[in-house]
Amino acid sequence: MDAFTQLDAVAAPLPRINVDTDQVVPALYLQKPRSADFGAFLFRDVRHDAQGARRPDFPLNDPAYADARILVAGRNFGCGSSREHAVWALADGGFRAVIAPSFGDIFFTNALKNGLLPVVLPEAHVEGLLDMLQRAPGTRLQIDLAAQTVSSPDGATARFEIDAFARHCLLEGLDELDYTLRQTARIEAYERERAPASSTP
Repeated sequence: MDAFTQLDAVAAPLPRINVDTDQVVPALYLQKPRSADFGAFLFRDVRHDAQGARRPDFPLNDPAYADARILVAGRNFGCGSSREHAVWALADGGFRAVIAPSFGDIFFTNALKNGLLPVVLPEAHVEGLLDMLQRAPGTRLQIDLAAQTVSSPDGATARFEIDAFARHCLLEGLDELDYTLRQTARIEAYERERAPASSTP
């Protein structure tokens, strides 16, 4: 996966709480292979009306957020079922990070394993970001993973916490398999040391 170091990008606001994985990607699309473009299914049901037309009041339908790579949402984002497809949809839709006061636990883990950075910030700070993004569509935020900070044009900077192993993998662009393969020499050395000495007749 692509390394995540620093991101300076347009941020899209989604001022909703309890956005579950069924809203992120409806169950209808779960049988499709990973090779499918899940970005086409991102928020499919909430983004369109019953006739399939885009809802003008849904934030991601605003052309100002067409190139957004950061999503700022309300608390408990990604709750509900454990479908990894929700992360795929966000990633295929161009997003590299989601900022929220809290996340569904399984979504949070799936995001880290797929190169999508979930950033937890205090609710008051997230509400301030949402207000800024809605008042000035097209606003850019800066995320520095090495420094673990999120900065906004008003000069405010907030620090976030992240598991050290997950941070290392994101910075290096490694999934868990890539990380394991990088340890091949050490694994083989360990196996040689553990192997029983051959017995002599």
